[in-house]
Amino acid sequence: MPKAPKQKRAGAGSGPYDRKASKGSKGAVGSTNIFRFDKDIGQHILKNPGISDAIVEKAFLKPTDVVVEVGPGTGNITVRALEKVKKVIAIELDPRMGAEVTKRVQGTPLAKKLEVILGDVIKLPELPPCDALISNTPYQISSPLVFKMLSMPNPPRVAVLMFQREFAKRLVARPGDALYSRLSVNVNFWATCKHIMKVGKQNFKPPPKVESDVVRIEPLLGSARPNVAFEEFDGLLRIAFNRKNKTLRAAFAIKEVLAMCEKNYKVYCALHNIPIDESIADSSTATADNAAVSGMDVDMADDDDNDDGNDDQAMDQDEDNQDNQDEDDEDEDMPAFFKELKEAEAAKEASKTPSRNPKSKVAMVVRAKVAKVLAATGLADKRARQCDQNDFLKLLLAFHEEGIHFS
Repeated sequence: MPKAPKQKRAGAGSGPYDRKASKGSKGAVGSTNIFRFDKDIGQHILKNPGISDAIVEKAFLKPTDVVVEVGPGTGNITVRALEKVKKVIAIELDPRMGAEVTKRVQGTPLAKKLEVILGDVIKLPELPPCDALISNTPYQISSPLVFKMLSMPNPPRVAVLMFQREFAKRLVARPGDALYSRLSVNVNFWATCKHIMKVGKQNFKPPPKVESDVVRIEPLLGSARPNVAFEEFDGLLRIAFNRKNKTLRAAFAIKEVLAMCEKNYKVYCALHNIPIDESIADSSTATADNAAVSGMDVDMADDDDNDDGNDDQAMDQDEDNQDNQDEDDEDEDMPAFFKELKEAEAAKEASKTPSRNPKSKVAMVVRAKVAKVLAATGLADKRARQCDQNDFLKLLLAFHEEGIHFS
């Protein structure tokens, strides 16, 4: 006698591959979800076949190409790329998705052209050598992925990537734009970037909270690639865009930045057998140094974006004068005992010597060199968001001539 089918006990936990119950029917099995998508790692599957076709078409793939796809998901873009190229290397963080895309081509001629790498693409030592990069990019890794690609010794010929709309606008921003950033300068210095199309949130499953855009990035190759170390150029941009609405003078006056410049200058001097004096500077030398770099330690508030800074400063001065006048009026009515107490406290404060960390002579040399570079290039009072590629190259060359590096 055959066994009766076992009934699943009520409240039993469902696995990740279990289908969700359809809406309005208790316990019914839905017909759409293969497994639960993890939004925390950006699993928003592109379900519109037209957009998948467009991403592959805009990559202008060749039959001999090797393509890397980041985050293949269920393989909607992967299958279309496999039909056009020699090989697709799919890098997937979720083993379930890796199994899904493998199962999708299993038993077909396309299976021999697919290689799946399980892991975090950002933690890989480098991207596999490839001719093209395509991706419905998880939003959390957008910036690291772009920088990882641009820093490759031999980057792919083309990359067609989908990003959050605001991030995509930053890629194509120009000097003076609100979204102009370190990312904008780097991408347009090492590659040409073009907006392809907008993608609404309804084209994904599950729908994200933001809209998306597809961009095409073509890294400069061969002789067209700038003969500049990526780490050096990017290191300079990190300092400049740390506070992009402040002047470059203010950006390079930060203690941590000066300390980094001093450390790198010492390395440069050691490699080139240049003697340096690391002894502590005396007070007279420190005074002369402060005079030489008096423009470096500016009030950060003077670099705000509004054009009425001078008027605000004048108003602040008037308010200070009014406060001093009010204090003088109060002193006239103050009892003699309190006047004597106040004068004693003022004398005590005046006798105190402000505590300052002693500076080494090499630190003061670096400060003087930084001030010299900013003055010589004429960029001291310019904001990073207003500088173009030529400005940053001129600044980098001037720093290198003084022995200051950023990698």
